[in-house]
Parts: sequence; C-alpha cells; structure tokens
Amino acid sequence: MKLRLHKNARTTPAVRAEIAASTEGVSALARRYGVGRVTVRKWKHRTDPMDRSHTAHRLQTTMNSAQESIAVYLRQHFLLPLDDLLAVVREFLCPEVSRSGLGHKRKAHKGGSILLSPDVIIKRFLDLDLDLNDTQLKALLP
Repeated sequence: MKLRLHKNARTTPAVRAEIAASTEGVSALARRYGVGRVTVRKWKHRTDPMDRSHTAHRLQTTMNSAQESIAVYLRQHFLLPLDDLLAVVREFLCPEVSRSGLGHKRKAHKGGSILLSPDVIIKRFLDLDLDLNDTQLKALLP
C-alpha cells in the first residue's frame, strides 16, 4: 500500500498507532513526537491510524435537475449575464441558490462566458418581439 500524506503531516500511521497504544500522558507524547496536545488527543481516541477523507459526506445542492435545466435554458437562449440569471433563478426557481453555485452549474453545462458582438446582441434583442414603441427602443439600443 502506498502511503499518501498531505504536505503538512507531522505523523505517520505508525506514529499514530504508537500514540493510540501508549499509556503516557498527552504532554509527554506531544513533546516526543513534536506535535500539539490536540493532535495527540485526537489520535488517542481514534481506532484507525489512517487519515479520514476530507470530502463532504453530503454534497450541498440547492437546485434539482429540473431547475438546473431551466437555468441552463435561460442562460443559453436569453444570454443572461450571471448576475441577471441569478436574479431570475432566485425570483422564480430557487430562492436559496448562491451566485457561486449557479456559476459552477453554468460552467458544468458549458454555458460559460458567451462573448457576442453588439450586432448579434441587438438582433437577438429585437427578435424577442417586445411591445415597445420607437422611442423606448431607441432608448435601449446604443
């Protein structure tokens, strides 16, 4: 078995097993192995000298797959920037979604940064067929 320790590890599984089996006091063991008393207490109470996983046991997701699909559709078809997409998703789909979570979902669905020329943006805006008069339209367009 290949031993994989993180770069700041001060103890090995063998040292941890010695700490767990020792009857010496916490301070004496901490001095001997050059670790803190908290570390000694931790390994004295564990039955297995191997590191535990640092991955979350339950990954946090606030949107279900249907809500994700709707958010991706909105991003791709209306070309909403992340902040605007966040406002829409919070208002209509999932009030507790975070900006970073929505950004990660957007990247996962390959809906990252979309760079379009102003002409394409204006054309897509005009294709929305909004009920605007000429004065309102001129105020919106550059």
